[in-house]
Amino acid sequence: MKNSKQRTGIIVFVIIAILAVASFVFERKKTGSNIDISITTDGETTSITKNPASVFNKASKTKTQKSTQNYIAKIFITGVITEAGNTYDQKWLLSTIKDLKADDKNKGIILFINSPGGSVYETDEVYLELLDYKKTKPVYAYFAGMAASGGYYMSCAADYVMANRNTLCGCIGVLCGQFTDLTGLMAKYGIKSETIHSGRNKNMGNYNEPVTDEQRAIMQSIADECYDQFTDIVADARGLSKNRTIELSDGRLYTAKQALANKLIDGIGSWEEIVEAMKRNEFENENYEIKDYEYKKDDSLYHLFMGMSKLHAKSQLPDAIEKVISSDVKYPAYLYEGSFYN
Repeated sequence: MKNSKQRTGIIVFVIIAILAVASFVFERKKTGSNIDISITTDGETTSITKNPASVFNKASKTKTQKSTQNYIAKIFITGVITEAGNTYDQKWLLSTIKDLKADDKNKGIILFINSPGGSVYETDEVYLELLDYKKTKPVYAYFAGMAASGGYYMSCAADYVMANRNTLCGCIGVLCGQFTDLTGLMAKYGIKSETIHSGRNKNMGNYNEPVTDEQRAIMQSIADECYDQFTDIVADARGLSKNRTIELSDGRLYTAKQALANKLIDGIGSWEEIVEAMKRNEFENENYEIKDYEYKKDDSLYHLFMGMSKLHAKSQLPDAIEKVISSDVKYPAYLYEGSFYN
């Protein structure tokens, strides 16, 4: 009873808070009041006046307007690489790279990678798009806290890779088919679940049927093929033999020093240092400005309400099981699952 009252109180508080924010936005919109926003790029501050209603109704996708001056694009690769997420969007990223290639004022790209990796399909699609861009302009990559698996894969399109001294990177490997067999648990509690299917492997990986040896072999063959593609790309990008690459590619993470010693990166330093390296190596120290390109998911009132309401709509399954069977990452994946990213 006590927990029920607490839950009701929280929900009431959330609804009141949402109504208050909605009222604020409505009043601002009605009166024509605006919010002043300041954006700083390379020490220069630009003021923007914006109606607050638009802040709630539009996704925050930082994509700078076409410049009248030559510039280097800083593209953020943040979070899990999937079709769409809170900090990553595949269509936005591909479109951004294409637009930059067509913009004569854009002189190069530096990827700012802070990702545990993600889907094989999305990762390779971006890698190929970067290779196309690199036909006419340079690509550099900078590793922040993490550049694992698919995050590292993308960096293989770069001409030069630098890591922060505290970076964890590498994790060259593949996940394919994370099966969870709940048949024993369901039988214990009298739960029955049956999927009608034709073809003995059509229901492969579903939680209501045990995994067979044949199904393990099928998924292993897919993982092996993706792994072979990954290691080929690393070997070519880093100038390593295939045998040496496979020795390094057991799925482990490397520190920045370990990665440098094994020739998986070109240097260790700060963000400012990779900017200076690109200007020095590619542009004879020309002082181009840096422009940020970053995707952030829409923070509308609807999404705010739905996100908070999910906190009170828990499944009856244990959290560990719920996380496994409701994963939104496609398989196969170049993904470090030990990551803290969501």
